[in-house]
Order: sequence, then structure tokens, then C-alpha cells
Amino acid sequence: MIQLHDKQFVPFISAQEIDFALAQIARLVEDDFAEETPLFIGVLNGAFMVVADFMKHYKGQCEVSFVKMASYEGTESTNKVSELIGLNQDLSGRSVVLIEDIVDTGNTLVALKKSIKSQNVKRFKIATLFFKPEAYKQDIKIDYVGIRIPNKFIVGFGLDYDGLGRNLPAVYQLKE
Repeated sequence: MIQLHDKQFVPFISAQEIDFALAQIARLVEDDFAEETPLFIGVLNGAFMVVADFMKHYKGQCEVSFVKMASYEGTESTNKVSELIGLNQDLSGRSVVLIEDIVDTGNTLVALKKSIKSQNVKRFKIATLFFKPEAYKQDIKIDYVGIRIPNKFIVGFGLDYDGLGRNLPAVYQLKE
């Protein structure tokens, strides 16, 4: 068990399970983009570790960039998405794969899909390490899902609770 601020978290998903899921996603993306050089766009802050480890498994040619979005305060989604750092490159004619750490409500995806698709991309796909189907409220297809999880708050592997826990190599869930 670990303590972050005022909350306790218990082990949930091991570093080995995370690595296996990212390797699986990388293979699927490689198959889909074998003849292309996709641009992977990671969503900061949470996806920095996901993107880094995904890239270790991806064997094809690719480029990477990041956007920074915010939608959480504490353990709750605000249901408002703020773009803190946007893309500063032309995506026209490019194949883009958005890489998320976690998809729960899907509100961030709506904002990002609209922004990216408005730039006349060739292909657009979404990959996420963690997916909470019970919390998902959107009609946007998630093309690559690493691990489906219940609608519980998690930390570790890039995910935080008010700034803490991102550095944990495994994932912990809020103790009930």
C-alpha cells in the first residue's frame, strides 16, 4: 500500500502487465501503419511514460509529438478540458495516432479529435493504455486498448493524484 497526500492506494496492475499491454498495442499499430510513417501524439502529462515505453516496442519509422491537456482536479474529472500546450505543426496529409494514458469520460478525446481532424489528416487513430468502459460517454471509437479497467481512480505509470504518483512503475487503485 502507498500513501499519496491524504489517500491510500493498493497495488492493481504490475509493471510487467503494463509492458505486455504496450507491446501488444505497438504490434497492432505496426501492422496498421506498416507502409507509413505515423505521427504519434502523446497527451501530457499522464501519457509521457506510456509514449516512452510504447516507442521502445514500436519497430517501424515514426515521429512523436505532444499536447498538454487538463481535465482533472484531485480524483474527479472536471468535465471541462483545457488545452495548455497545443500542436505547433502541420498535420495535413499525415497519419496520426493519438496516444492516451487513460480514457474514462472521453471528454479530452472529443476536444483532441476535433482539433486534429480539422487539419485534414490522412488517417486518425486512438490508442490508450487504460480504458474505463463504464465511465466512457462518447461515440468516438478507441482503436487500440491495452487494458480495460473498472471505473476506479488509479495512479502510477504517469497517472497522478494531485501531482504525486506519476513515477510509480506499477499502477495502484484508490483503497476503499
